[in-house]
Amino acid sequence: MLFEGKFTEDGFDNRVTRLFGIKYPIIQAGMIWASGWRLASAVSNAGGLGIIGAGSMYPDVLLEHIQKCKAATGKPFAVNLPLLYPDIEQHVAHIINEQVPIVFTSAGNPKIWTAKLKAEGITVVHVVSSAKFARKCEDAGVDAVVAEGFEAGGHNGREETTTLCLLPAARAAISIPLIGAGGIGSGRGMYAAMALGAEGAQIGSRFVCTPEASSHSNFKEAIIKANEGDTIVALKKLTPVRLIKNEFYKQVQVAEDAGSSKEELETLLGRARAKKGMFEGMMDEGELEIGQVSSMIKEIKPAAEVVAEIWAEFKNVYTAPFKY
Repeated sequence: MLFEGKFTEDGFDNRVTRLFGIKYPIIQAGMIWASGWRLASAVSNAGGLGIIGAGSMYPDVLLEHIQKCKAATGKPFAVNLPLLYPDIEQHVAHIINEQVPIVFTSAGNPKIWTAKLKAEGITVVHVVSSAKFARKCEDAGVDAVVAEGFEAGGHNGREETTTLCLLPAARAAISIPLIGAGGIGSGRGMYAAMALGAEGAQIGSRFVCTPEASSHSNFKEAIIKANEGDTIVALKKLTPVRLIKNEFYKQVQVAEDAGSSKEELETLLGRARAKKGMFEGMMDEGELEIGQVSSMIKEIKPAAEVVAEIWAEFKNVYTAPFKY
């Protein structure tokens, strides 16, 4: 066995599935403008862990999504909570009041909210991009860590460490459960992550191309048409973000090549740029955040089918890892 765990009659038993109370070690990432209650509940109902992405939600909108998710599934689900976003205290209050069982925190110091959330009986997971921060998460008392490599879509780590290098380093740095992320969109990819020390996989881009994702259909079609090399990490003077190369990116590239300041890039980015692209379908003006694995996604299919396909491929490659 390359990793701790065993197959059961209807799923898998390891530290991640036990921690979350799920059948499969498949976690759907909490992506902005994609991960609402419909997607989260569909993934949870299919045996994975669905996550509501709070990063694009006002507090009252998050509350609505939590309540609708609770009505749509009796299975565990989570909320992804970027710690640097405004209204964080109201978000936390809604999470606690609605008894959300699991929270994935990101983009901030895990020490700030972990103790309070755990005191309410909430399982806390933090997303990192380096082994150094994975150690800090364990010190802060989180229950598990997501180590996300540079292949991932959206906001990215400044370390530029790929998943292939990050996972074994993070595994060596911590003793708590480790979840791999970044560039994983298949059962074979999940197997590879677990061979490197992860105990589950967080998958984002693949779940954007589902009917349940709240992303605009134009964005989903752009993902399906994306080829190898069509995404890039830009805006490193602000917060590095992986996106599809489009007219907006070309403007960013010109500005960055000209040595534009952080303030000038902030002006170019403006407000709600990601919403314009991913939620409103403005393919030229919008910021289209997606991972490198987008070049492997060729169709839109229900979230339950995605979960089932990933799990079936994982089981197959487990028994014959070198058969293609």
